[in-house]
This record gives sequence, structure tokens and C-alpha cells, in this order.
Amino acid sequence: QVQLVESGGGLVQTGGSLRLSCAASGRTFSTSAMGWFRQAPGKERAFVATINWSGASTYYADSVKGRFTISRDNTKNTVFLQMNSLKPEDTAVYYCAASSMVYSSSSLNEYNYWGQGTQVTVSS
Repeated sequence: QVQLVESGGGLVQTGGSLRLSCAASGRTFSTSAMGWFRQAPGKERAFVATINWSGASTYYADSVKGRFTISRDNTKNTVFLQMNSLKPEDTAVYYCAASSMVYSSSSLNEYNYWGQGTQVTVSS
């Protein structure tokens, strides 16, 4: 069993930055691919970024490529999402997710565990 707790969301102006953190409990974190997803009001949950078990491989949605960076610290069971140059369209609830696979994936179906989400609001 893996439990995930996100933090770091908030209100920021356009062009600003936020760093999301996701603290994981459970013995399998260091062998699990991790992902960040987001859900805006009235929209389906969408892929943002993913990282493989070691941190050597990352993959991003086109909409955030070059602005967001996913990273992980396996010694602290934590995954991060650094968000720069934020835009109003980045406003959403951001969710951290853990996969049972070691290789990263952009598919929601590959993730077994989800956090409760953290709100990110970007004002124009």
C-alpha cells in the first residue's frame, strides 16, 4: 500500500512559479514510476509529467514542456513538480500518482495510487 500527500499548491500570478511536493509512504516508492496529473473544472484528469523509478527518464505533456520539471528524491520518498512561467490555463487541482511499474507512463490507467490533490490557481 502506498499513501501520497501533495503540498505546495496556491495562488500565483501569471509568469510566477510554484513547487509541488508529493510525500509517499510505503516500501515500494523507490521502484515505482511516479506521475503528476491535473484536473481543471469541467474537464477530465490529464497527464502532466512522469518520471521513472530512478529519475533518469522523464516525459512531459506538450502543454508544459520547457516550463515544468519533474524530479524525485528516493532517499526522502518524495517527488517534485517545479512549475515556472505559469499561465492561467495551468489552473487545476494537481494530483500525484504512483505506478506499480518501474517505467514511466502518461496513461492514468498505469497508476494505482493517488493523492488527494492540491489546488493551483494562476491569476491573469
